[in-house]
Amino acid sequence: MTEDTGATEATDAGAAGTAAPEHIDVLVIGAGLSAIDAAYHVQKNFPDRSYTLLEARDSLGGTWDLFRYPGIRSDSDMYTLGFPFRPWTGEKAIADGHTILEYLRDTAAEFGIDEHIRYGHRVVRAEWSTRDSLWTIEAQRTDSGQTVRFTAGFLLCCTGYYRYDEGYTPDFPGVDRFGGTLVHPQHWPEDLDYTGKRVVVIGSGATAVTLAPSMADAASHVSILQRSPSYIISVPARDALATTLQERLPGGLGHRLARLKSTLVATALYQACQRFPTFMKGRIRDLQKRWLPDGYDIDTHFAPRYDPWDQRMCLVPNGDLFRAIRHGDVDMVTDRIATFTETGIALESGAELEADVVVSATGLNLLAFGGIELVVDGDSVELSDTMAYKGMMLSGVPNFAFVVGYTNASWTLKADLVSEYVVRLLRYMDDKGFARAVPRRDPSVDEEPFLDFAAGYVLRSVDSFPRQGSQAPWRLRMNWFRDLAALRHGSIVDAAMSFDVAPVRTEQTPHRETSATASGR
Repeated sequence: MTEDTGATEATDAGAAGTAAPEHIDVLVIGAGLSAIDAAYHVQKNFPDRSYTLLEARDSLGGTWDLFRYPGIRSDSDMYTLGFPFRPWTGEKAIADGHTILEYLRDTAAEFGIDEHIRYGHRVVRAEWSTRDSLWTIEAQRTDSGQTVRFTAGFLLCCTGYYRYDEGYTPDFPGVDRFGGTLVHPQHWPEDLDYTGKRVVVIGSGATAVTLAPSMADAASHVSILQRSPSYIISVPARDALATTLQERLPGGLGHRLARLKSTLVATALYQACQRFPTFMKGRIRDLQKRWLPDGYDIDTHFAPRYDPWDQRMCLVPNGDLFRAIRHGDVDMVTDRIATFTETGIALESGAELEADVVVSATGLNLLAFGGIELVVDGDSVELSDTMAYKGMMLSGVPNFAFVVGYTNASWTLKADLVSEYVVRLLRYMDDKGFARAVPRRDPSVDEEPFLDFAAGYVLRSVDSFPRQGSQAPWRLRMNWFRDLAALRHGSIVDAAMSFDVAPVRTEQTPHRETSATASGR
């Protein structure tokens, strides 16, 4: 663990109440992909400003350090999932999890970001004081349970949107009598040996279609048990055009073009699915007929009830799942669980799947902002009462931004734009002498769910999240090109954003505020 020089003594003293909390100019919560991106932008643009990353776990990497199940890989191409300031140069466009984690560690080390990470610090509360124009952050040391405190001028939350300590597992009937091993991919046992065993993977999303062909090499047989199908398409594991661009064009131009090309392709696919769903259904089905054995029952196992991209589409590199099905190593079972038995799973159809190992790839539990309690001037913030400004700030919450990536493209595309916007916002505040920036909600804007996405893990928890609005700047865009215009090139000043100068206080006069709206009045 690497900590900022001299910080431990200050934080420990602050926790004991004998000294003021340690002050940090920009405090980043998390040490995953989004946080590393944010740290890079902060230190590049404000070299004289202090920043720290507080990470609850004992290592960086976020998702890519947490998940260790067989075959884990990116679900978008690495030319967009990688950082624009440190181009991805690996062989694969769809990369293995361990290579992504190595890339993140190398990036943090190369830019000295790892020296600013405090591991084992779980942030539990953050309170904003308008009087002081400061956040006070409370974090618990995971090794001792001790509470340590910090103050910060700006808070950037890079915690993602799911719970790291538990995945979602339904209440399976009869599971207690199952004589085999039941595991969740989020908590994969290091010593799990499935060699020569019968494996059932429950689920139909990206995790399930990744696990099945990966486990099939050692298992005697693997079945994917799904209640209903998902859209699954094959993509090349290596992007020949992107590799050529990077090799032949100088000065990072090749990477920028490869990144742009990948973004255009992903956006075009999404837009085509949204605008011409019937045509795209047919096109996907035609491709699957080529990838699967003759006469395969596509309508039962690969024809979802919803339109393409109403939920995230699953990508399988070089058609590995389809190859495993053709070779007889993996089979698809579309049915419902009646009950677990001693030797497997009894299905509602009357069939039974025998299993030695069952993997519950049944999804995630969502958790907004890592479960941190937000307080503004003594009042707890009810997230469902707030509205998300530009998909990255909250109404009524000053000097606070967060990262939630795209559901239809690479997470990093949005994370990097948020970091750029935060830099622009901080620079504008410096230039104008403002101490606070807070979006003010427009009551005439209609509410909509924050994540307009039909996946089960979203529907279970979306009511506990902020809302989005029916129009800009309260609309959460799942389109990088629109966000590029708004976040990188759009004006910092608009009718929704309010700026305030620092309060003027003297011993002879009571506390008062001087306010300036976005128009400078």
